Amino acid sequence: MLLKSQTIFSSVSNLKINSKSFLNPNFTFQFNPISSLKVVWKKDLNLDRAIENDKRYKLCARVVKEVLNEPGQVIPLRYLAKRRERLRLNVKVQTFINNNPGLFDTYHDRIRPKSDRVPFLRPSNRLRSFLEEEKRIYDENEDLVVSKLCKLLMMSRYKVISVDKLVHVKREFGLPNDFLVNLVPKYSNYFRLTGSPGEGQSFLELVEWNPEFAKSVIELRAEEESRLTGIRVRPNFSYKLPSGFSLRKEMREWVRDWLELDYISPYEDVSHLDQASREMEKRMVGVLHELLSLSLLKRVPVPILGKFTNDYRFSNAFSSAFTRHSGIFYISLKGGTETAVLREAYEGDKLIDKDPLLEIKDKFVELVEEGWRERAEMSRLRTERMKKDMEMVATRNEELSEQSCGEEF
Repeated sequence: MLLKSQTIFSSVSNLKINSKSFLNPNFTFQFNPISSLKVVWKKDLNLDRAIENDKRYKLCARVVKEVLNEPGQVIPLRYLAKRRERLRLNVKVQTFINNNPGLFDTYHDRIRPKSDRVPFLRPSNRLRSFLEEEKRIYDENEDLVVSKLCKLLMMSRYKVISVDKLVHVKREFGLPNDFLVNLVPKYSNYFRLTGSPGEGQSFLELVEWNPEFAKSVIELRAEEESRLTGIRVRPNFSYKLPSGFSLRKEMREWVRDWLELDYISPYEDVSHLDQASREMEKRMVGVLHELLSLSLLKRVPVPILGKFTNDYRFSNAFSSAFTRHSGIFYISLKGGTETAVLREAYEGDKLIDKDPLLEIKDKFVELVEEGWRERAEMSRLRTERMKKDMEMVATRNEELSEQSCGEEF
């Protein structure tokens, strides 16, 4: 008899799972309709903090990307200022540049041959050094990037996804900016590009199915646990309700029975399943879990996941699964955007196991924070100079006052 992973039951003891149900083959679970199940959303301060901590770095990354995408990687300052709303900059562009020294160099040039010289921005030497580091990290982790791209295609209904969608999510999954130009042609045994990117609809198609990639994080975890314990472990979700969170009895019973369903791999063909079935709900949660596991930060904005509704056979109300399965996921409302977070990936507000590609983010954070430290040091020196100047003026005024008094007597 297969044994259920202890990580599931130890964290959902309040669900009161009846172990007899595993042993009695005649036992029939009574499921409530999925649509009738409601779970109250509860704020998770730690996971919200994890998103809030990245806010400033994300803003810097957006502005850097905007400049790097320009011809010659230079842009007139006033052109960038016109894009302030799209970039969601809450300060003037010049203020942003001043607040983040080290990202760009400012120089003057003409937009047209006979026009006046105006301020331009270009990547600083430090930013260019970071870009070289970024390339090195991608080169060292190329196999990981290839496996991620294969997995995204392997989970899809027809093993093909629109290039526009993949380009839109490349940041979330750590795909390099040039993956269509350099990576895809290099691995023609895995990928086929149809159409012309940027010139209408184009698609990336899976050419070869690699069985080594067709194992989810949950399946690999069960295999590892089986190897360590010598007992065959049944793959299933790690379910942990946050502190202070409780479910109504009806919902506890539904979750208990839902966890009893066989795990369905996100790489398994489910064309025979009814879209409204409880098995399809289990499979959909499996795909969402795998997508979040493949993402760099183990979290993805819900609107981005929604772009893949047809590709991954999600229901139109797929986002309700995040609150319905609150022991697996968390929905954060930080930044005015719903973001799906994988609970098991975090301890407090910190990631437990970091994706190797996150070294790129760490290097960028170092670059940005180096600029912040320089700005703080310059501000401190200015303050000290002003204080000394004021002391000198005060001393000079005192001397003049004493001199004036002496002359009067």
